[in-house]
Amino acid sequence: MKTTCASPADLPAEQAAKPSVLVWDAPVRVFHWLMVLSFAGAYLSAESERWRLLHVTLGYTMVGLVGFRIVWGLLGSRHAKFSSFVRGPAAVARYVRSLVQGQPEHHVGHNPAGALAIIALLGLTLAIGASGWAIYNDVGAEWFEDVHEGAASVMLAVVGVHIAGVLLSSWLHRENLVGSMISGRKVGRPEDGVRSAWRSVAALMLLAVLGFWWLQWQGAPNVDAQPVAAATVTRAVADGHDRDDD
Repeated sequence: MKTTCASPADLPAEQAAKPSVLVWDAPVRVFHWLMVLSFAGAYLSAESERWRLLHVTLGYTMVGLVGFRIVWGLLGSRHAKFSSFVRGPAAVARYVRSLVQGQPEHHVGHNPAGALAIIALLGLTLAIGASGWAIYNDVGAEWFEDVHEGAASVMLAVVGVHIAGVLLSSWLHRENLVGSMISGRKVGRPEDGVRSAWRSVAALMLLAVLGFWWLQWQGAPNVDAQPVAAATVTRAVADGHDRDDD
């Protein structure tokens, strides 16, 4: 679904005449913000050996979230489905051209350029997760490290372009796209909205993520106990030497 606006200046009056409708269901919104937090945490903890478990946990979380998003992209609500927003190169070029001309196409769901960024981010997450798993489990060649770091850098660049695109589209369309990913609502016709927010699915997804984090935390080695254990071993070795001398 899309409507083409005459110009950005005409949008406030047009939007004022339209009601706010639910566009993004709860699973899409929870997925989005969990991905944001997980990627930020994983990227910031990548160079720290102390926070390695956090880095690995967040990486696995992102892979799990992508798995869910693929399923939800096939079975989810109207604007969550890939079939509603994934378009070919011609549609992407037409949308970009409309931005340059100052008469941007208005899409209730994801626009073609945003859809391209989403698909790229999903694919990069899987590449990062697979190479990270290989590194963590010492499987395969050393070039997995290059793949892991390279994919992470490309993903960071795509995230930057995506954020810039969201800000630009928000300004041109005179709508708060960041706010809509929080509330789930955008200006549109009643028939453009979705019927259900699917909060139960979002709650189950959030519980699954929190449960996974809890299991990872429970399985983590007790860092505080390591110095004590090391001291105990050292004393045992020293006592053994003393007995040998006797």
